[in-house]
Amino acid sequence: MPIIAPPNDFETDETEALAFRQLTRQEAQVLRERQPPTSPWRVIRLQFLVGLLATLLAWVLTAKLTVVISVAYGALAVVVPAMLFARGLMSQFSSINAMTAGFGFFVWEAAKLAVTVAMLVAAQKLVAGLDWLALLIGLVVTLKVYWVALLMRPKLKQIKKS
Repeated sequence: MPIIAPPNDFETDETEALAFRQLTRQEAQVLRERQPPTSPWRVIRLQFLVGLLATLLAWVLTAKLTVVISVAYGALAVVVPAMLFARGLMSQFSSINAMTAGFGFFVWEAAKLAVTVAMLVAAQKLVAGLDWLALLIGLVVTLKVYWVALLMRPKLKQIKKS
């Protein structure tokens, strides 16, 4: 029985493979123009609109106020923590350097999760006649906007070389 060995790529110089070149100011500007960032506020606005549409759809389909409020609360359990997260990430403290930006991301993500869980725990007391299925539908539909926002990112722009 023949033995198939993987190709030996270990003989290449590792310093060549890990070479890092710092971009010039002009190269960095061209890269930023080619890959525009997606604003977190744009995603939150889209989440709010989807939550509003889900709430209106619940009203049209059921005409039950408890279902409508439950769907709206589920959407708000996504939008309100996302607003807190975006506000925290966009703060001046979070952009001091890469270390504080990375630490800030984890802190604000933990805060977002804590607020979401707190809102879901408080739902039973805040929403009279809470319909958990409707709440979860509003929550999940609004959460899926993250994937839609990824698909709707601006396309890479082709920069003409002069």
